[in-house]
Amino acid sequence: MPCYAIDGLSPVVHPSAHVHPTAVLIGDVIVGPDCYVGPCASLRGDFGRIRLMAGANVQDTCVIHGFPGSDTVVEANGHIGHGAVLHGCVVRHDALVGMNAVVMDEAEVGAYSIVAACAFVRAGLKLPEKSLIAGLPAKVMRPLTEDEIRWKREGTETYQDLARRCHASLVEVSPLAEEEADRPRLQVGGPKTLVATRREDDGDA
Repeated sequence: MPCYAIDGLSPVVHPSAHVHPTAVLIGDVIVGPDCYVGPCASLRGDFGRIRLMAGANVQDTCVIHGFPGSDTVVEANGHIGHGAVLHGCVVRHDALVGMNAVVMDEAEVGAYSIVAACAFVRAGLKLPEKSLIAGLPAKVMRPLTEDEIRWKREGTETYQDLARRCHASLVEVSPLAEEEADRPRLQVGGPKTLVATRREDDGDA
């Protein structure tokens, strides 16, 4: 992976974590056990510290950065969706930040909360636990259901398993010229969509 020291500080990656070879880590970045960092993510610890705690995932094209002296933290089992931007903020344990959402400086996403895709969490906003947060600017919409919290946990566990799968089988290859006969499908467990889960709970599926 592209990994760079600056001012004598090198990134730290736990051996059980998986950081994709196209992700970039610079300076004061600490990636904890069982984390997953996806393709083209940029974790730039050249001003402040970036810490991913155990079991967190940061997906494709995410950007994590902060002002000088800041700490940007994703606590245990934090889940950062594709293209999200975190800047000098804290995502508490078991929370999710959705795709293309932005969380600004000194904001705090409460434990087990979900920030919806494309939301903008303004600087300094302290968000409660177990809440659905959405909008531009973001605000608390309602408490989360237990089904939604379970759905999030299952999604995070899928990414923790993906880190293990990458360690076991991810290799760079040249593409095949054509599809094989009887090409197998990936056999991967994971959460159903939240809409499907709700319908099943209502007895509609």
